[in-house]
Amino acid sequence: MGHVKVFRKLYFTALILFILIAVGVLGFMIIEDYNLSEAIYMTILTLSTVGFNEVRPLSAEGRAFTSILIISSFGTFAYGISVISRSILTGELGQYFKLYRLEKSIQNLSDHTIICGYGRNGRRAAKKLKAYGQKFVVIENDEEIINKHLLDEGILYILGDATLDAVLEKAGAHKAKSILSTLSKDADNLYVVITARSVNSRIRIISRASNESAEKKLKIAGADAVVMPEGVGGAHMATLVVSPHIVEFLDFISIEGSSKINLEEVEVSKLTDGMEGVKLKDLGLRQKTGCSIIGLRTPQGDYLINPGGEMVLPKNSKLFVLGNPEEIKSLYKILSE
Repeated sequence: MGHVKVFRKLYFTALILFILIAVGVLGFMIIEDYNLSEAIYMTILTLSTVGFNEVRPLSAEGRAFTSILIISSFGTFAYGISVISRSILTGELGQYFKLYRLEKSIQNLSDHTIICGYGRNGRRAAKKLKAYGQKFVVIENDEEIINKHLLDEGILYILGDATLDAVLEKAGAHKAKSILSTLSKDADNLYVVITARSVNSRIRIISRASNESAEKKLKIAGADAVVMPEGVGGAHMATLVVSPHIVEFLDFISIEGSSKINLEEVEVSKLTDGMEGVKLKDLGLRQKTGCSIIGLRTPQGDYLINPGGEMVLPKNSKLFVLGNPEEIKSLYKILSE
């Protein structure tokens, strides 16, 4: 918070200088009977000590007043220069502007994801979102972690407690699309879920949990999905024993930024322009992009694997599309038209 102290000092210096100018103008108008323009001109000459001639010869009272004004300005300017010099030499001024740009970037975010906590799970989530090209901001209360990981990676971050309403608001929770709470304590994750749901009733909340009891509480509190990393890790290890090649294939098609095969989720409404009664074969995605449709999620939450071409696409459903990076780019080109 050193940069805040620096600018408080600068603001204080500017305030003192403004007061000196106001006192000088009023003093010259009252003591020497100058008009407003003459008083302003004489005040600026006095405070800047440039040495031009007076508007007209000063009285004894005027000279005394001018002397006091000059002495006062010396102290003010010396103080201001020392504050600016110190802030430049220590890097506090540059840090202030860097933080200002960071805060402006966060304020401009919308439809983004908030990651609460930048531990092991938070870093993995950030890496995945970055590979997807998703907008996100991290909330972390450990300044050492921020300095060690976030600064060099160029990731948007907020130093603060994610369980507080003000911090979530600062991260743009009211206009975010999702929030990932990866904090180490279940109680903290519970606070985040409750707070996030109160700030934005439509936000998708995904939380970490350490056990099944916490999982139930988090879902009752408003979490849309709860993940137990230890449970997932154990299940993943068991699957590697039973069906190792299936796991390897799933890892292969998950997006990591440079995969040869990508799996994407696409809203049907974006491909049909909201029209109803459109059949899957009418989309012609295979012919237009080379992508393959491998699944569909209905509005009711049911999953259909390898849907047939005659299937009428339900409104508000989603397609799962498989393709290489170039084919996915062709798909997004169609979506943007």
